[in-house]
Amino acid sequence: MRRLMIADDSAVICKVAKRILSGLDFLVIEASNAGEAMIMCDAELPEVLLVDAGMTGSLDLISSVRQMEGGKEVRIYYLMIEKEFKQMMAGKRAGVDEFLLKPFDRRSLTSAFAPYAEAA
Repeated sequence: MRRLMIADDSAVICKVAKRILSGLDFLVIEASNAGEAMIMCDAELPEVLLVDAGMTGSLDLISSVRQMEGGKEVRIYYLMIEKEFKQMMAGKRAGVDEFLLKPFDRRSLTSAFAPYAEAA
């Protein structure tokens, strides 16, 4: 089972994502802020990390994960409300791999993450 962490201060977003991604056979861990996510990443890095772009400290979290041992292998998704070029470029500089628009639904998450679940 692959480890996936959702770092988002919205309990609703975490709940929806966890329900859908658990169904794809991911072990889903939730962090309600960047500090909590960093503590969890220090203990054990996830294979996939979803980070809310609007959360305080999101870019620092991404940069810190990238600098950790094994951090380059973590697949990082930046969760955005709208595609804003400046925010996307800041995310890319910090180490983001992909972008996801939220709110998301079962179809968008399944299409984005089913290939990872099948590869496990």
